[in-house]
Amino acid sequence: MKSRNGGDVVVETLAALGASKIFGIPGQHALGLFDAIRRSDLEFVSSRVENNSAFGADGYARATGEVGVLFLSTGPGALTALGALQEAYATGVPLLVITSQVPRAGLGLRRGMLHQLDDQQRSAINVTKSTAVARRASEIPSLLGEAWSLARSAPTGPTWVEIPEDVLLDATDVPPVTSVVAVETERPPRAELVAAAAALLDTAERPVILAGGGVRRSAGGPQALVALAEALDAPVVSTVGGKGAISFDHPLSAASWIEDRHTTELLEDADVLVAVGTAIGEVTSNYFTFAPRGRLIHIDAEPRVLEANHPALAIHADAGQALAAIAERVTPRSTSSGPEIASGLRRAVEDRLASQDLAVELGLMKDLRFAVPAAAQTFLDMTIAGYWAWSAWDPRAGGFHSAQGSGGLGFAFPAAIGAAVGTGERTLAVSGDGGAMYSIAELATARQHNADVTWLIIDDGGYGILREYMTDTFGRATATELARPDFVALARSFGVPAQLTSLEDVGAAVAASFRTDGPAVIVLPALLSMFAPTHR
Repeated sequence: MKSRNGGDVVVETLAALGASKIFGIPGQHALGLFDAIRRSDLEFVSSRVENNSAFGADGYARATGEVGVLFLSTGPGALTALGALQEAYATGVPLLVITSQVPRAGLGLRRGMLHQLDDQQRSAINVTKSTAVARRASEIPSLLGEAWSLARSAPTGPTWVEIPEDVLLDATDVPPVTSVVAVETERPPRAELVAAAAALLDTAERPVILAGGGVRRSAGGPQALVALAEALDAPVVSTVGGKGAISFDHPLSAASWIEDRHTTELLEDADVLVAVGTAIGEVTSNYFTFAPRGRLIHIDAEPRVLEANHPALAIHADAGQALAAIAERVTPRSTSSGPEIASGLRRAVEDRLASQDLAVELGLMKDLRFAVPAAAQTFLDMTIAGYWAWSAWDPRAGGFHSAQGSGGLGFAFPAAIGAAVGTGERTLAVSGDGGAMYSIAELATARQHNADVTWLIIDDGGYGILREYMTDTFGRATATELARPDFVALARSFGVPAQLTSLEDVGAAVAASFRTDGPAVIVLPALLSMFAPTHR
């Protein structure tokens, strides 16, 4: 095909928007997209399962700060990616999903076309910020530009654009796309709300800040958080998604032991609590046991989470802009009790953990933290080690990423591949043996793209966290024990170096992998336990 077509318009638009990498899997109705990539400078990252393609784009976006772009085919391809898109939607990861459709003559009908759905667009509504259909090539630049802008606007998240097969393949006289208007929506706080928040905080005797993922995602969010915390002399508790918004080395950081009763009590005891960039959801609220006794100032760019769980002075705004505005209005304090409160909380947590038989788990967290370079991006699945890392892992200069937004399995490895491809730096993925099977096919992706990713698989013979939950609840577990492959032999069959290690040697094995090139798999047989329940 010598003439330009709709696929070329898509690729030209993406290049004009600043995209450099595309994730996905080819499909029959999407051939026009993939042929256009061949004629462009865009790099295609090919995975083996569409859900993992979406996780890859997600990890890429988290690590680079750019929009992750995903190409999907019609019907089964598009639907297979929805589980991963739920994670991106819940966590606020900016993705642009471009999926093909049956030809326009079949839209909304039952003509028996391959992959045809009654309403594919409707399937994506629960896991995206917006959906649209391009019915003409001339609509593509504007629709993609709008979707790109919306994906990047707080609250960030995935957007979805469908393009029928014939629009992608038909010749077009749309001029080559060299510029696209993409303007992010500003979400500044209302002045009267800033004044009210500052007035509350000026009267507070025990202010505390709860920093969520919205702070990390906001431009200037971490700096504004630190500025407000220092002005208030207020300890800062980080949620799982908020890890890294304030350095754990900062004297006011109370770390992120959000499932610990001491942390819950600190948040409850605040006479004014600033919760910013968080829904104060299930995990953050210590499984809905958190009950604030003071006033709550709730800041978020997503209006639906404001006051969803507790009455508050609700501020609908970008986290960084709101924090900066409040920091300018509050009266700086001369007190210095905040660091003592923060360090006291940490000591209380350490003392409680020391009273339990957790030497193996604490040792593993310590060894992995020592082994992984400070700036490395880390990705953890919904596995016992991942649950430990929610609280215990200090992200240092790197990014900490987990699937706690929606709690789906299989996130870590494909997301770590996407991050490695995007940054050119080695990443770490940690999975259990159950979660590993969700993404085992991506060993081929890691090998094909020579991704610098270390995959630590902790093999406890089943769904370990579910085994623990069921045993605690019912006295015994059902359907949690799994047959699984020889992970070392399987990885090697893909041409990926792999080794079996022990609790004593896992730190050294992980550290050594960071001095190598390409993918590496480390398998650790270990039966881990969670710390004792700490909620009331």
